[in-house]
Amino acid sequence: MINITELENNIVQFSFDGLEKFNALIADEAREQLQKLFYSPNARVIIDLNGIKYIDSSGFGCFLITMKTARNNYGVLKICGLSSEIRALFESLQLHTVFELFDDLESCIESFT
Repeated sequence: MINITELENNIVQFSFDGLEKFNALIADEAREQLQKLFYSPNARVIIDLNGIKYIDSSGFGCFLITMKTARNNYGVLKICGLSSEIRALFESLQLHTVFELFDDLESCIESFT
């Protein structure tokens, strides 16, 4: 369901295996796990939304709470793997001004250098 993978340069990838919906059913668990990643200062986390086709308000709430935690601990949170529909949703909610969004994991990793 939720995968946490250590990548190069102390970057952590947070992804969803086999899930198409990021909704209230998984938002609390995801929020808890994401916030734990930012307990140590200067954490670098990528949320990979590859395969996610639907995000509800609890999912966006999870992202916003996690962003606040990241900033409070001098961490960096970036999001990648957005489908065109999910990107359009981020833009309609003006969240593209809050989060750094990337089309794929490779370009997101490169942005840390």
